[in-house]
Order: sequence, then C-alpha cells, then structure tokens
Amino acid sequence: MTGTRTPQPPQPAKFAHPPLTPQFCFSTKALKDFLRLSRTSIDDTISQHLNNLSVPSSVPWDPSSTSQLPHLPGSRTLPPSACSNFITSILFPAWQERSDVLNYCASVATSENPNDPDTLNTLASNAAEREKVVDERLDPYSGRYYPKETKTEILKGVVRNERSVEEIVRERTWGVVGERCEGVEEDWRRVLEEWRVGRV
Repeated sequence: MTGTRTPQPPQPAKFAHPPLTPQFCFSTKALKDFLRLSRTSIDDTISQHLNNLSVPSSVPWDPSSTSQLPHLPGSRTLPPSACSNFITSILFPAWQERSDVLNYCASVATSENPNDPDTLNTLASNAAEREKVVDERLDPYSGRYYPKETKTEILKGVVRNERSVEEIVRERTWGVVGERCEGVEEDWRRVLEEWRVGRV
C-alpha cells in the first residue's frame, strides 16, 4: 500500500530568455515582451505564489473563542524554509534571467559598429538635414531640426528605462516577501548578490 503524496503547490511558469543576439536586442518589442512576461509570471503575482506556499494550520480554529482569530491566507507568516526555497529556486533565477538580458543588450548598445548601415544612413541623413538652407518666413517650422535616432540609441533608451522599471518591481516584490516571510533581510540587493556568489 502506497502512502498518500502531499500535493505540491503549483509552480509559476518560467520564461527562459531566447538566445542572446544583437538582433534580439534591436528588436526592442521582443526584448520588452520577454521582460513583461517574466514580471507578470513572477512579480505581479507574488502574493498568489506566496499564498500557495501556505500550509493549513494544524490547530483548528474554535469559533466559540473570541480571542483566537483564524489566519487569513493573505496574512499568514510563512516558515523560513518554504520562503527560502521559493526565493532561491523561483524568484532569484527569474530576476537573474532579466538581468542577463539587460546586461547583454546594454553591451550591444554600447558597442558601436562603424559598419552598421543603419547607423551610417542615419548619420548621413542627419548631416544633410543640418545643411539645409530654409526660409523660415515661408515655413516657421522648417528650421527646426529633429535628428533621427539610430537603433543603438533607441536600444540604449529602452535598456535604461527597463532597468529603472526593474528596480521598482524588485523593491515592490521584496516588500511583499518581507511581509510574509520570517527572517528575511530588508536589503534584497545583498541577498541577491549572496545567492549569485553561492551559485559559482
């Protein structure tokens, strides 16, 4: 006779990043889609994931007692072991995946390629626009010059913005973790760095 296996809480979907290539980074829609899906799967639903770690109390609630209130799923303090396993096997790997992607795309954005036809064409177009002689009396807006951005410049802006978003998302997520998990350090950066060092 086999024993009854304790059901495991459902695991959030993992979004492994696609192969890192310059083409992936320059396709900023693909880059932002990956980051959005990863955040939605883990961070935006962090309370739900932590609720799944909750184990029903072994002491039943006595409704005749006014001094004892039942634990609500959203307020239960979770044991360190359950939280630690979730943080190290689910949360931090997802954060690291996003960091790897942003770091790679940042390196692509700062590696100028003089043979990039898009860059050369944009520079030539901008130079031609600057040399135009216009009569602003006929068209007061014709003298205004708006240089075109290269793909590299666009990518730099996307990476910079997504890194700012990532900081906000992690602060919010770690705040929820700190409220639900016992003994969690407040500085998520230090805990994350310790986890990274431990993986090596």
